[in-house]
Amino acid sequence: MTMTSTSFATIELINDPRGFATLWLNRPDKNNAFNAQMIRELIIALDQVQGDAGLRFLLLRGRGRHFSAGADLAWMQQAADLDYNTNLDDARELAELMYSLARLKIPTLAVVQGAAFGGALGLISCCDMAIAAVDAQFCLSEVRIGLAPAVISPFVVQAIGER
Repeated sequence: MTMTSTSFATIELINDPRGFATLWLNRPDKNNAFNAQMIRELIIALDQVQGDAGLRFLLLRGRGRHFSAGADLAWMQQAADLDYNTNLDDARELAELMYSLARLKIPTLAVVQGAAFGGALGLISCCDMAIAAVDAQFCLSEVRIGLAPAVISPFVVQAIGER
């Protein structure tokens, strides 16, 4: 019984023969910040998890000091120059990621350390359970610059309640 690993550019999926998988956000040099590539790779990895009948549990983790700093600032700056339809497509892809995680047929656990900002809070909210290290910090930081966390808000509200 050996573990199998699927490496992408920004994430890593490790399947343990005992029936669980660990999905790592793997951009520790960027505090595991999201970009379009990471979002696409997470969707692909979650599709693989969903299709693996041998898996009974998924751990979601971030390599390095932080779970995830949310959106990569360089990616957000590039998005400012894109047209409406391209930005809408990016938002739809982020929504697809959130729905893919929320609707997995196996239990999910987010293991959180350090920063969990913006979209990272959305990922955590899509998991069935979450545990946090004593240094974990949760924040919807995008509101400070006038952005609404529209895509992740339904998942966050469902996870923590309306009040």
